[in-house]
Amino acid sequence: MDGYGTSGMLTDLYQLTMAYGYVKSGKADTEAAFHVLFRESPFGGAFAVAGGLQQAAEFLTGMSFTDEDLEWLAARTGNDGEPIFEEWFPAYLRDLRFCCDVDAVPEGTVVFANEPLVRVTGPIAQCQLVETALLNIVNFQTLVATKAARVCLAAEGRPVVEFGLRRAQGPDGGVSASRAAYVGGCTGTSNVLAARLFGIPAIGTHAHSWVMAFPSEAEAFEAYADALPNNGTFLVDTYDTLEGVRRAVAAARRLRERGHEMIGVRIDSGDLAGLSVGARAILDEAGFPDAVVVASSDLDEHVVAGLIAEGAAIDVFGVGTRLAAAWDQPALGGVYKLSAIREPGGRWEPRIKVSEETVKVTVPGLLGVRRFTREGLFAGDAVYLVEDPPPGAVTIVDPADPTRTKTFRRDEPAEELLVPVFRGGEPVREPPPLPEVRRRTLAQLERLDDSHKRFLDPRPYPVGLEERLHDLRTRLILEARRAEGG
Repeated sequence: MDGYGTSGMLTDLYQLTMAYGYVKSGKADTEAAFHVLFRESPFGGAFAVAGGLQQAAEFLTGMSFTDEDLEWLAARTGNDGEPIFEEWFPAYLRDLRFCCDVDAVPEGTVVFANEPLVRVTGPIAQCQLVETALLNIVNFQTLVATKAARVCLAAEGRPVVEFGLRRAQGPDGGVSASRAAYVGGCTGTSNVLAARLFGIPAIGTHAHSWVMAFPSEAEAFEAYADALPNNGTFLVDTYDTLEGVRRAVAAARRLRERGHEMIGVRIDSGDLAGLSVGARAILDEAGFPDAVVVASSDLDEHVVAGLIAEGAAIDVFGVGTRLAAAWDQPALGGVYKLSAIREPGGRWEPRIKVSEETVKVTVPGLLGVRRFTREGLFAGDAVYLVEDPPPGAVTIVDPADPTRTKTFRRDEPAEELLVPVFRGGEPVREPPPLPEVRRRTLAQLERLDDSHKRFLDPRPYPVGLEERLHDLRTRLILEARRAEGG
């Protein structure tokens, strides 16, 4: 990350005011446990793909405040015109070094609503300071990685290229979206900066303006072939699409005479299904069976699935705005919730937030997540107390409906999802190369039953509280309700 990507100022003011308050009240070193999770799967689906965790780790490693930052903070005033922060607080921030423990699911992991993606434990003031940045990074990249995974599922193995930079949410959002789209399964990006920063394959050709800049489409294609003989993908829908394909074929024949092959043609408007079939026929008849037909034009998973169902002869999908801007859901809604506190070295004391909205009632304790597998497929996830792990068979209880339970035998295959990332503020896990993260996503989706991946009425994946955790949560809710009544 560059520029402000590791600035401690990448936060909300109330994180700083709380940190200040913790220090001033003598609670700065009280240890806290916070968890990042989302309450509802995005896009009406049943799963998400964890994204942004490597960049979150980079933020935590480099988080700092400059002298200019501290001068600015020192000048903030309250409603009486006096400074909000006393003079010692900027010095405290200047000397601050992140010393928390962080555990997280590996990036590219398939994850579900109401289970922790990240656990942060350590001095409460520090835990509070990193909340906003963690949510900013993980929320957005998880959202886009999930959208990309859905589009790639709809494409049924055909390559998907991310084209969204020009309509993304600013330069930083565009770069992050390109990275997350690759994590989610896209094969490349048009975003040159993201390609350079992250090693993503850069893919691109020419625009309609290239064709319009020449006296004729044929001359435009010929000039492009002369300029970039090894990048011959021609945009054919500036005037008449199928005539454009024929003119691309003419340019491709001259390329072949010079020892080069056309890559293919791109269609960006009109009846993509019908035009792609017509283009395929022209290319095959002309002796270019290996030339690909690329389609773009406001695609998403639903449009792609519809095109394939119609029998479109599309080999590659270019997906832009609706992917990079997460068109139909602008935010994941991930939250960062306190669940336990303790004095240094003591035993964790669970904490719970009780709300009139059932979905906003939190889960208390230091939490782990265990994923069970049956016949090679993911079968269910148990959220449990790390200090009181299940000793044998595990029964999970649906937090929204305690009559719904599922039991896993002690001998069934299981894995812990949260793995150490930082200990005492020091990184303990080398981040994998981005292509490896992408491969993990694809492998994870293979192990998820098709019923959880369908777009229409997907079957919810079983995520539940281990029964003793469920009992603790119920007891704390009842105690809180009684306290409210008393």
